[in-house]
Amino acid sequence: MRDREISVEQEHLDRVYRRLEEKIHEAEFLMHDAAQRGHVGTPGALAERDAQVFRAGIHLNRLNNEFEDFLFGRIDLLLGKDGKKGPDGAYTAVEPAEGALGPDRTADIAETLHIGRIGVLDEDYAPLVIDWRAPAAAPFYRSTPVDPGRVVRRRVIRSKGRRVLGVEDDLMRPEVTARLDGEELAVVGDGALMAALGQARTHSMRDIVASIQAEQDRVIRAPAASVTYVEGGPGTGKTAVALHRAAYLLYQDRRRYAGGILIVSPTPLLVAYTEGVLPSLGEEGQVAIRAIGSLVDGAEATLYDSPATARAKGSARMLRVLRKAARGALEPADSPTLLRVVAFGRRLELEAEELAGIRRTVLGGTAPVNLLRPRARRLLLDALWEKSGAATRHTDPELAAELRSSFDEDVSSEDSFLAFLDAWWPELTPGAVLAAMADERRLGRWARRVLNAGEVRKVARSLRREGHSVHDIALLDELQAIVGTPARPRKRRELDPLDQLTGLEELMPQREETQWERAERLAQERTEYAHVIVDEAQDLTPMQWRMVGRRGRHATWTVVGDPAQSSWSDPDEAAAARDEALGTRPRRRFELTVNYRNPAEIAELAAKVLALAMPGSHSPSAVRSTGVRPRFAVVSDSLAPTVRAEAARLLGLVDGTVGVVVAMNRREEARRWLAGLGDRVVALGSLEAKGLEYDATVVVSPAEIADESPAGLRVLYVALTRATQQLTVVSCERDEPDASGVPDLLRD
Repeated sequence: MRDREISVEQEHLDRVYRRLEEKIHEAEFLMHDAAQRGHVGTPGALAERDAQVFRAGIHLNRLNNEFEDFLFGRIDLLLGKDGKKGPDGAYTAVEPAEGALGPDRTADIAETLHIGRIGVLDEDYAPLVIDWRAPAAAPFYRSTPVDPGRVVRRRVIRSKGRRVLGVEDDLMRPEVTARLDGEELAVVGDGALMAALGQARTHSMRDIVASIQAEQDRVIRAPAASVTYVEGGPGTGKTAVALHRAAYLLYQDRRRYAGGILIVSPTPLLVAYTEGVLPSLGEEGQVAIRAIGSLVDGAEATLYDSPATARAKGSARMLRVLRKAARGALEPADSPTLLRVVAFGRRLELEAEELAGIRRTVLGGTAPVNLLRPRARRLLLDALWEKSGAATRHTDPELAAELRSSFDEDVSSEDSFLAFLDAWWPELTPGAVLAAMADERRLGRWARRVLNAGEVRKVARSLRREGHSVHDIALLDELQAIVGTPARPRKRRELDPLDQLTGLEELMPQREETQWERAERLAQERTEYAHVIVDEAQDLTPMQWRMVGRRGRHATWTVVGDPAQSSWSDPDEAAAARDEALGTRPRRRFELTVNYRNPAEIAELAAKVLALAMPGSHSPSAVRSTGVRPRFAVVSDSLAPTVRAEAARLLGLVDGTVGVVVAMNRREEARRWLAGLGDRVVALGSLEAKGLEYDATVVVSPAEIADESPAGLRVLYVALTRATQQLTVVSCERDEPDASGVPDLLRD
């Protein structure tokens, strides 16, 4: 029966690919036809050609992407209540029609829909494949045995390229005897979800498009207006839901989200892990996945701060320090204290006290300091004009204004005045201000009554290092807003030398950028987005929330997180910053309650840490049990051989990846322990493990991880919930293991 059902799906897949090949030829013809239009030479023809080539190229690119399991699902449906067809050719009825079920609980299958990554219609515009995001595909994800709707059988189809490898069925109406083409409906396999959960993991996330569950689908398809807030514990699929939501929003309203969708991830590791999902869902180009340490162009986080330093840099208190630092950086140690110019045959001078008064006046407002430079220049000229005594020479207003204009032009063009202005009011950059903050004495002045002496010392020392930490990136972004970008004169289009020689540039109109050039330029310069998705939102510091908020001032939002996994020590402060970033937009809340990652044996152990970290919290329910309990190992001599041996043992037990999670200060050390074991095993720090999953994990010294920071127990909870199959906990003396090797933190 299995072979027969596979051959049925293979026949349908062959038909789909034949139709795709026809569509590819059509797209290639359109591109060739569009290219010919350019020969007409009129501006209208050129614009039409560019637009058609662009659209045909995108379509051709999507058709040419033969993803693994392009066609992945099927639903067999009862007759629906209404006969309305959607835009994809499928009936949109959710509930069965009266009489669809016979009195003897028998029924005929009225409609079969195949679900895939993009929609495909046959020559008569009947659906061969329904796009997974289309309304007609929703029952594939929403239907359950408790609420089956029209669905009798849901089938997940596993394929690679053009070959069907297997099928797994879920029977939504087991009490019904259904017939398809006169034969009883076949049921193959042990259930699609369990089959998907049992697959080996790699170092890249797979999409979950074939195994999305009902509560996840409700989040993915939720309307995008305002803020969609999603909470869920480890293994509930929050990150995958966020990525699939981005693809769904683009499908639903591509024009609205042409401004781009930004997905913010906590670490570069998670970005690398997830970046292949959207292309596999048929979406790329309009979605930017950025680590929180990569949001500022030209800067990349490569360093880690100690927990105490991170708490100081991430706190909202730093905003006051940065504002003072930006103004204080205008006065370097070698700042001039005397301005001397010659005007009207007289030497005019402004001394230190007068200059200080002018600076105080200029800085009295809240405008960015770089944008205050023109005001500083004007007040300097006002003070020099007053010193010259020329204001009383003419009673005629026109003559007085002309004399003043001449004075300003003469003085402001003097080399001595220009050199003074550059030294006295330099153009600041965020990097220059951050470098000035590395001076402990100056930072101490700017941070007085905001940071204590120990925090000042730690922050200053951390800023002397080569490179930036993830918290420095947020400071740079804040400083960019504080110092501002000086207005630059618009560059003129470079002229052809031949035009200049012939004088044609005087006759030729200035060429404005085309719509396509403007769109490309804005995409490259984009700092604001139409929709912002924040993954692992519970980890963002107040300063990071301010940074992300600037990128979504006019956006709709999806915020995904779990308070129980927060690595930030002051969640209330972060929540206040989050609410400020999101503004007064209405909130819609969802909760994911099912753990699809961890077997029950691992989830039960992790729940003991959750009870310590956040008393009263409930962990998500695990959907499966493997019968394999976590293993406990005790270090007898040194960590290196014990951890290496446990990692090697797990490599022999699982087909996929093994993650070794250690305290942050042991990352490099742990990588040396595992050298030579192959690329299936990876060592990572406790804060790097967020959002990742492995077939098996080794968690090294729970006490060491828990003692790293005030949020250490929550970080340990994350570390213990990364495994899909097997977990080993390695204990040191510090963990106080009992006779069975169970560390103190994990005992009942």
